[in-house]
Amino acid sequence: MKYLCLGYYNKEKMDALPTEEVEGIMLECQTHIKNLYSSSNVLMDVGISQEVHRLKRVNGEIQTESGMPNQLEKVIGSAFILEAENMDKAIQIASLHPTVQVKRGEQLGWEIEIFAIDSFDLKE
Repeated sequence: MKYLCLGYYNKEKMDALPTEEVEGIMLECQTHIKNLYSSSNVLMDVGISQEVHRLKRVNGEIQTESGMPNQLEKVIGSAFILEAENMDKAIQIASLHPTVQVKRGEQLGWEIEIFAIDSFDLKE
């Protein structure tokens, strides 16, 4: 089974840090990313830009909006898809991600949500 994992952070808290401190935290993340990848269960891992484009249907027309995500306190910083036998195993694998491994993450509102994927089709 495949699982979508979304990593969140508190934007206000991260933005309050000096650039050098953020760079140090991101450097610390690299070891944990290598451990996550070594599990060989990660199918895809992406970092997410904070500019968002929304599409919605209004009065029969498709409208677009751009800007920042709706949820301002916590925003998505990463997304990854992994493969595991069940949710317990998916949780075990996702727990290798820096979001929950880096100690400063707790103070910065880092967390992961895990969703079972009902369908998955990879276009080549």
